[in-house]
Amino acid sequence: MQAFAIPDLPEIGPGDDLAAMVSERADLIDGDVVLVASTVVSKAEGRAAHLADYEPGSRAVEVADRLETATEESVDPRFVQAVLEEARALVMTEPFILAVTDGGHVGVNAGIDRSNTGGADLLLLPEDPHASADRIRETLDPDVAVIVTDTSGRPFRIGQRGVAIGWSGMPATRDWRGETDRDGRELEATVEAVVDELAATANLLTGEADGGTPVAVVRGFDGGSIDGSDTLFRDPETDFVRQALQGWSYAGH
Repeated sequence: MQAFAIPDLPEIGPGDDLAAMVSERADLIDGDVVLVASTVVSKAEGRAAHLADYEPGSRAVEVADRLETATEESVDPRFVQAVLEEARALVMTEPFILAVTDGGHVGVNAGIDRSNTGGADLLLLPEDPHASADRIRETLDPDVAVIVTDTSGRPFRIGQRGVAIGWSGMPATRDWRGETDRDGRELEATVEAVVDELAATANLLTGEADGGTPVAVVRGFDGGSIDGSDTLFRDPETDFVRQALQGWSYAGH
């Protein structure tokens, strides 16, 4: 398997044909997986925003006040209002906001970015990352898969890694349940989050700061014969960590 970043992409702006730009700079072949950072997808889709666009409601003011108490740092209630408008649900509100987006991804501040925003105050996640991946894939000539990626923190570990928030042309997971290990024991719980693993691979190449390489290609990935599924995000009924957090009270202030 090989992985490489696509060089020389210009700064992306609203209305830019991101897929065409990728095609011009990469000789893609059937079976490639094209991984696109959500920042450039959002820029092409006009998802930049300014704090002045938001009028904070009472809930935003309340959450901002709680965050200021917890962190002893100033919190703009307009930013909190932006998070509330992008969130389908809140998992926790202090000492940071952990939110569920409409697409099912759970992330800090509903994935709203305040770096590499192209001059705006905020960069929101794509409105429908799966539809974004579909559109990019339809424009690319070869039979490829497309994954829209973001960076996200991990419970119990320091640091961020790439994750998939939208995908097209491949299953999200490989379900190893029912297969046997080398000792003949049947696997009962192993479901491999393939799109997340590929997103993390891409993140090693695209970087986190000013590298300017937001698109990567993985070539030679073999999905194998194990059945896959598009189910990646846990539903609330089986997400016991989310349930625990929603019943947790922050006592750090």
